[in-house]
Amino acid sequence: MDSIKDLGILFDTRLNFKDHIQEKINIFLYNMIGLLKRNFIHVDSYTFILLYKTLVRPHLEYANSVWSPYKKCDIEQIEKIQRRATKLVISLRKLPYKERLLRLNLHTLKYRRLLGDMIEVFKIVHNVYDNRVAPSLSYYNICYQR
Repeated sequence: MDSIKDLGILFDTRLNFKDHIQEKINIFLYNMIGLLKRNFIHVDSYTFILLYKTLVRPHLEYANSVWSPYKKCDIEQIEKIQRRATKLVISLRKLPYKERLLRLNLHTLKYRRLLGDMIEVFKIVHNVYDNRVAPSLSYYNICYQR
């Protein structure tokens, strides 16, 4: 498949972003998690949260409004990264994933993507964007255009 990279996002001809998701998983995220695992052997919850939110999650969420996965297998692959990362906290390693998220005060990545989409819709509806930078979008045009 032909693909092109623009602003760090790998686009293919069908716009399904499968290659982009695989690149994120293989290159960036497992390397980042491996870096954390090698250099921080005994990580407490506070340190893990700080490291995870700084080094791993920005790669997972960069421009996700463009490439947001919609297939169940893609969603599970991306969630698997956070699932694996939360096991780095030794005291929480044997707990189920949902319990680890609760103890670390984290949300699933699917929830965070949904929240980001809702924030973007709120900004569009309430005309928060700077008209000099973003195209003019009015609520009337979006709702009543046929």
